[in-house]
Amino acid sequence: MTPTFVLIHGSNANSFTWAPLQRELALAGHRSLAVDLPGHGFEAGVPSSYQTQDAAELAEAPSNLERVGLQANVDHMVAILRRAKEHGPVIAVAHSRGGITLTAVANRHPELIDRLVYASAWCCVEHTPGQYLRLPENAGSVLDQVMGVAAANPARVGAVRMNWRTADPALLAALKESMLADCTDDEFRVFLSTLTPDESLDAGGPDDRAQADTWGRLPRSYIRVTKDTSIPVELQDLFIKEADALTPGNTFDVHTLETSHAGFLVHPERAAAILAGMA
Repeated sequence: MTPTFVLIHGSNANSFTWAPLQRELALAGHRSLAVDLPGHGFEAGVPSSYQTQDAAELAEAPSNLERVGLQANVDHMVAILRRAKEHGPVIAVAHSRGGITLTAVANRHPELIDRLVYASAWCCVEHTPGQYLRLPENAGSVLDQVMGVAAANPARVGAVRMNWRTADPALLAALKESMLADCTDDEFRVFLSTLTPDESLDAGGPDDRAQADTWGRLPRSYIRVTKDTSIPVELQDLFIKEADALTPGNTFDVHTLETSHAGFLVHPERAAAILAGMA
């Protein structure tokens, strides 16, 4: 039967960013579904102060992602995957922070997924996300240079809030380096305009790391992104190494793209070809 590719977005993103890749999959004859996690897409809360750029108000406006955590993502994905599974095999694809949700779903409901695909995505095995950030393999990340985009105290608004509409040229340059260093300035600005300000505070804990008896029995692929400066390729390779050690009889099928963190979303031809090969 024809599989359905179920696409899970990363931080502050939504289903919209998958549209170019879905186009390529459709033109190759493949079915796909891009998911909006809770509080994303048209359900995203965008304070009016974000549109008006009232910094003081933006720092205070409560988020609709307050108390919306990883379990809400899992529940949402389970409902979608059950429906998709009615029509045949499911290949679940995650980008960036979406990998945390993918792992949590596979830990709890491996029967709903036929293949896991991590595209420069978090795949926590031996550590939590916060612990991975402090490892030497993450030293190449430039995310510490973009912290100026933070627009509020997370404890005050109930979410991680970013001001993607910043006019600071140095900050914009750092953001481009972290996301789309190999794309044009116009492509970067369009991509930035698709992001919404708030992201959940809940990135999972020790119990949400890959579990050998459930997650570990599923076929899995990792798409390494070698020019990524958000999740450096050294950290991606650590995810792969740890996962393979967890289940040595079921290791990652590894592919490589020479692009930036989100470059394959803007120019998706090669990524689509890799995914099509999995079908």
